[in-house]
Amino acid sequence: MESDSRVDILPLRLNDYEKIVFFTGAGMSEESGIPTYRGKGGIWKQYNYKNYACQSAFEQNPEDVLDFHETRRRMAISCQPHSGHKVISRIERVHPTVSVITQNIDGMHQRSGSKNVIELHGSLWRVRCTCNGSREDFGETYKHRKCPDCGKWLRPDIIWFEDELNSHVYTRSTNIISDSDLFISIGTSAVVYPAAGLPLSAKMHGARCIEINIDYTEGSALYHDNFIGKAGEILPQLFPDAL
Repeated sequence: MESDSRVDILPLRLNDYEKIVFFTGAGMSEESGIPTYRGKGGIWKQYNYKNYACQSAFEQNPEDVLDFHETRRRMAISCQPHSGHKVISRIERVHPTVSVITQNIDGMHQRSGSKNVIELHGSLWRVRCTCNGSREDFGETYKHRKCPDCGKWLRPDIIWFEDELNSHVYTRSTNIISDSDLFISIGTSAVVYPAAGLPLSAKMHGARCIEINIDYTEGSALYHDNFIGKAGEILPQLFPDAL
């Protein structure tokens, strides 16, 4: 571990890198006020995921599951992107090749202006049906709880427990990461596979790897630089030209 936020942070020059990837997790959204899942005060300390975040629960009690996700939607809408989100979106506007790969489902990156966002775990703001795939649905409540075309319950387009990642989304992510030369991991412990393997892939393909987190993680030794602190404070120092 070569550095942390208690030492001077040397700004990065965007022109030194051709393809930049920001890899974000729950800690990124927590700075906006959205609870994490497993940490202190996390969602799964209050709710049993088996009742609200798996396919079997949806099949047995779809209305309860949809009520729970509407609660999450209201929580997310009440929060706002922070300065870290905004720095990333500004970098995207001035640099030709920037990608955001996120494990978050709250859409904060898009709300801050980012366009090139890959959502590994789906989105709170989409629903899907077996008859016609997924559709956008932004709002505190669902526009429709049943498919207007076939009448079946609409499922939140989220990767739940026991689900597998979308293979096309994951393959696209690995391809982008393997071609990057700067990989910045923010607010993720990166211990749940297969997403946990993405930082290792970046390093194996030669990218400079930076970790930003409020504490060291099990994978911190993998990175070239570790900055301990909030993304909203560290990213502006790393990229002052994006302010």
